[in-house]
Amino acid sequence: MMINRRLIDAVGESRKYIAGNVVAQWISLAANIVMMGTMAHFLQCLYENALRKQDVLFHIFLIILSLAVRFVCALFSSRMGYLSAKSVKRTLREKIYRKLLRLGNSYREQVQTSEVVQIAVEGVDQLETYFGAYLPQLFYAMLAPLTLFVVMSTISMPAAIILLVCVPLIPVTIIAVQRWAKKLLAKYWGEYTALGDTFLENLQGLTITKIYQSDEFKHREMNEQSEHFRKITMKVLSMQLNSITVMDLIAYGGAALGVILAVNQFRSGAIELAGCLMIILLAADFFLPMRMLGSFFHIAMNGMAASDKIFRLLDLPEVTQKASLVPTDSSIKMSDLGFSYEADREILQDITMDFPQGSFTAIVGESGSGKSTVASILMGRNKGYRGTLTVGGIPLSEISEQSLLKHFTYISHQSYLFKGTVRDNLLMAKPDADDGQLWKVLEQVRLADFLRQENGLDTELKETASNFSGGQCQRLALARALLHDSSVYIFDEATSNIDVESENDIMEQIYQLSKNKTVILISHRLANVVKADKIYVLRNGYLEESGTHKTLLMQEGYYSRLWNAQQELENYTRGGCNR
Repeated sequence: MMINRRLIDAVGESRKYIAGNVVAQWISLAANIVMMGTMAHFLQCLYENALRKQDVLFHIFLIILSLAVRFVCALFSSRMGYLSAKSVKRTLREKIYRKLLRLGNSYREQVQTSEVVQIAVEGVDQLETYFGAYLPQLFYAMLAPLTLFVVMSTISMPAAIILLVCVPLIPVTIIAVQRWAKKLLAKYWGEYTALGDTFLENLQGLTITKIYQSDEFKHREMNEQSEHFRKITMKVLSMQLNSITVMDLIAYGGAALGVILAVNQFRSGAIELAGCLMIILLAADFFLPMRMLGSFFHIAMNGMAASDKIFRLLDLPEVTQKASLVPTDSSIKMSDLGFSYEADREILQDITMDFPQGSFTAIVGESGSGKSTVASILMGRNKGYRGTLTVGGIPLSEISEQSLLKHFTYISHQSYLFKGTVRDNLLMAKPDADDGQLWKVLEQVRLADFLRQENGLDTELKETASNFSGGQCQRLALARALLHDSSVYIFDEATSNIDVESENDIMEQIYQLSKNKTVILISHRLANVVKADKIYVLRNGYLEESGTHKTLLMQEGYYSRLWNAQQELENYTRGGCNR
């Protein structure tokens, strides 16, 4: 019942903690039996007026000892539950993380990032209760009634049988609810994931919704989705409440039957007062472990629903690891390259490009022309391309991702900087770099003076580097890229959305880098690609033109029209600023 063998095997370390938890609870039960037996015997002696002073002290000693044992067992049980939950969280999150690493850059093609975050955080948290409380309680709930039956059968066999027979009615109720609950909770988790996605999207686009005054529409949309989630949540709560009510009726009804039978036997003289009292005091213990299991059951169902999502992620097909390495000659050639995200919508069609080693090549075009898609293919993120793509004569599909990422560095306008120090972010590119090397790359990107005025290499970056300007973030990202010292650098709109001064500084570093590295520059601003050895012009997924800046202007084609339009706009802007 509610035991997922694969889940338990996935977290094998938790077994010893579960076993320790069960043993601790069983010892606590034994101590409780001794305490109740002592109290019952004490009351019988008191009733018969046969109590001696030494008997009083002995009974008190046994009761105190039993309480002490129960206290120690409670602490140990709690400790075992904590260690079990800790091992589950660590193991499962490590498995999820390593799975994402094996999936590589293309994991987004198979699973949404928001879903990964949800199952890695809240999904694993649900399983914390499953391992830390539900599973130990399940085994204890089966062991406790049998132990009590053995003890009570020596007092009154009919009462012991009645109590034992009523116990299985609780798991029968649980099993009856399980099938319905599983479907309901699967729907609950689906609605929960969708609501999380919507909320995250609205939060990230909050500024845009305010600008276009569409926040009211998004508000209504969010309210509608929240109402759907509220309804499914209420169904879950109703299911839980109803099942708990039924289990309470069985538990207390069964205990009442046992007590009534014991009292009748005492009245008829079949059992002594001590035996009757002991049955009365312990009758509820027959049902409480199974009743507690019923309470944990609903949490466990949530955990099982979450585990289904976790295993779907862990079972995603992985790309076979390739053995080929990026050769010394890192020249890139693509021929008749095609790509589409959807079957009926081509993004790239019959693209042929060459990127010789040590060259400075630019890819330009209007938004949506396919420039960034080319970069994603080169970095191994988009794998379903057609045509041929080779690096040093070796097909890109045969090169290991580790080797590709070692020799190819990608810098976008949204290069991620981690919360921590400047040193931490730089050392990601080269862990063994000393402070002299770090300051050297910072000097190259003209960020050193600013950092010296702050806290040097120990200058703290807040989450998403919110305490740095856009230009400073890009310079730091460029410094990290320079420190990586790879063969090929791909700059995808790396100077977008930053000030002119920062853009000029970064472009100067890119020009310097192109003297001894292969540089591929993707830019919407044509002034940045004037010095390129070759320029590829994309238009609606096709290669429209190619050549140097001068030859493309002489052709008076698509590139020339884009250049003239941008120059006219920039001249107008400068003129407006001067007026």
